[in-house]
Amino acid sequence: MTDLETYRHPALAIDLVILAIHDGHLCAVVLPRDDLGKETYALPGGFVHHDQSLDQTVARVLAEKTGLTGLAFEQLATYGDPARDPRGHVVSVAYLALLPAPLRAAGLPLAEIRVTWPGEAGGPASAHLKGTPLRLAFDHAAILGDTVKRLRGKIDYSRIAFSLLPARFTLRQVQEVHEAILGRPLLKPAFRRKLLDRGILRDTSEMQTGNAHRPAALYELVPPTLE
Repeated sequence: MTDLETYRHPALAIDLVILAIHDGHLCAVVLPRDDLGKETYALPGGFVHHDQSLDQTVARVLAEKTGLTGLAFEQLATYGDPARDPRGHVVSVAYLALLPAPLRAAGLPLAEIRVTWPGEAGGPASAHLKGTPLRLAFDHAAILGDTVKRLRGKIDYSRIAFSLLPARFTLRQVQEVHEAILGRPLLKPAFRRKLLDRGILRDTSEMQTGNAHRPAALYELVPPTLE
């Protein structure tokens, strides 16, 4: 049996990509990291403690760094470039959570995510806070870019976009979420026809009121069927 003490171990960490739609833009929770440089920001993250699982670490870091609880995360990817962290060799497992519209990251900076590449071409992203570009720590620009690529790759065949919406929503809200993820405007008639043809929405017979737009029909997702 191999003696693990023979080998030097990289540190193991997790990074949390917590997304929300804010002012029509796809945004991520970021935190200031002045210990890594003036006006540097990073995704919420932390090291895995001894005898603690990854899931336990996600819950601990989420509560400690953001004050949020109860979010559903899925594993995004693992990042292990030995040079990704200037402090040493740190392998990080990134996790993704989507905040529905009613759940606000109160008091937490929400940075707008921007990419320059079309479709699912891939590449790093930039983050902007109130229009000002941020300096991102580590390889978090790459992690955010991979996140956008993941969302764009799943948006047409899955229900992932609806995780950024309240339980009941208008077709306008659905389109705004799709446009924020895809980074381009969509033709309203064609988008709505394609959306309704999927058969995953149900008209609630209720109307949205009390906003700047005229009253609009509220929809909800049809529960998925088991096949």
